[in-house]
Amino acid sequence: MVKLNKLGSFLMITALVTLTACSGTSDENASKGNAASNSSASTSEADAAFAKGKYDPPIEISSVLMPKKYVHGDTKENNVHDRWMLETLGIKHKDTWYPANDDQYRQKLQLAISSGEKLPDFVSVPTNAVLTNQLIDSGQFIPIDELFDKYANKILKDHAAAHPELWYPFMRDGKKYNMPILEYTDNDDTLLWLREDWMEKLNLEAPKTIADLENIMDKFKNQNPDGLAPKDVYPLAISLKNNTNTWMGSLDWLFGAYGTIEEQWNKDANGNLEYGSVNPGAKQALAKLKEWMDKGYIHADSALWDEAKSAESWTKGTAGILPGANWVPDWPAPDLLKNVKGSKYKAYPIPAGPDGLIGTKWQNSGVNASIMINKDAKHPEAIFLYYNYLLDNLANPAAGSPYEYGFAKGYDWDIIDGQPTSDKEKIKDFSNEFPFLTGPARIPDLYMKTLVKLANGEKPVTPYEKQMAEFRKPENWAAAKIVMSQKDIRKQNYFTGAATPTMVSKWNLLRQSEMETFNKIIYGKLPVDAFDEFVTNWKANGGDQITKEVNDWYKSVSTK
Repeated sequence: MVKLNKLGSFLMITALVTLTACSGTSDENASKGNAASNSSASTSEADAAFAKGKYDPPIEISSVLMPKKYVHGDTKENNVHDRWMLETLGIKHKDTWYPANDDQYRQKLQLAISSGEKLPDFVSVPTNAVLTNQLIDSGQFIPIDELFDKYANKILKDHAAAHPELWYPFMRDGKKYNMPILEYTDNDDTLLWLREDWMEKLNLEAPKTIADLENIMDKFKNQNPDGLAPKDVYPLAISLKNNTNTWMGSLDWLFGAYGTIEEQWNKDANGNLEYGSVNPGAKQALAKLKEWMDKGYIHADSALWDEAKSAESWTKGTAGILPGANWVPDWPAPDLLKNVKGSKYKAYPIPAGPDGLIGTKWQNSGVNASIMINKDAKHPEAIFLYYNYLLDNLANPAAGSPYEYGFAKGYDWDIIDGQPTSDKEKIKDFSNEFPFLTGPARIPDLYMKTLVKLANGEKPVTPYEKQMAEFRKPENWAAAKIVMSQKDIRKQNYFTGAATPTMVSKWNLLRQSEMETFNKIIYGKLPVDAFDEFVTNWKANGGDQITKEVNDWYKSVSTK
């Protein structure tokens, strides 16, 4: 996935998925006592640091950093990030972990938790509810409620207030345990990317309904503008191998046309959570997919295709419709232009179903990862001073600021021939892979707002807007405008907690049954009515109990 990698990839740990069961039990009273003692001892020092924007004299912290690249003679003990952190914030490292990769970090964290080894003051955690709960259970981390209320800046607080669901994975007994690391919102919402040269040659208009889209697929297949035989064209590129509610070749928009989003937990008419794949609308979506498979609108190998493989059929010119995000112009669209002479592409809005329903997934509440604070940290508030500075100064730098062109002169920008540039081809030993404790700072709504502004023809003014104008394509801008114009169609996945007790023992079998049944219906190996039997069995074999547990969890985190 390309997404925003051209703007600088996250250096946070993002691949931790599982952690073996932790030894030890939570001792909340002890945690409270340690936290209170540490807080009392350092309150005046902390308040002075926040008033000044810097610790003076400097303090020492331990954390987790995974450096990707050192240039200009930098080392893990002496590098541009740490020099900046000490000079600007009065913070320096001591006993920090430097794992070489995600696997090494996972193993080290496993060992430390199970053996009782001292953990760093600030521990990076990916968006993984299982891992978060295991770390809470270890008893080594404190709730952050008071620290957040006192020290988080306006950007953090405003986003948390607008999206209370961001806290749900981090809650235990009404307390919040993780400081959220913000990510761009709306960046993965589904659009339909159509071969615009085919649309123009066939004189076709934007599809407003599923019926309109079917007409387009029929024309793409049976009147192909490139002269391809019908047997060689499969208009809709999708992935059926793993999840169908995914990031490329997704089917969330089709299920949404019938009132549900599959493979996630949606709210029903009464405000309760239900699993979207057992909603009656899923049966209608499956019937439509079978019809499209029968007509050859979908390739028979789709059940073998993952997300990247589904995109490949589009870039090779044998498919004309690719469900994907606004960043498709960065990947895989360049491959289409290279492979198919004269090809063009364009993003189109999600069409409505027969009853006027429209829907897509919305999986991003603006959180990329999080940081947990060790109960023994002498300066638990320091991570807020650090992250506040990044959000206030680097996420959307002002013209004339030290970060107008980038983080560090000679690294991710320089003066070449009298002009500032961030062109990595011109800068000797270029590097934008700085080991920030939190990854690069991002204001959640800034990215899409900026692209919409550019799509509307407004001139870029701020350094950030100029960067977007330079590195994002006009097709990308237009796609972002479509996403934001359909903002109300997105359906949130309301369950973001750890696996419930029944999920642990039953979910894998339920998912296997779901995927097998759905694929067999799509391929005509089972009648569409087999969906009803699937739902009955799903409920009886643990689904009803899981639904109860999911709703109990939701009530526990959403009513606090």
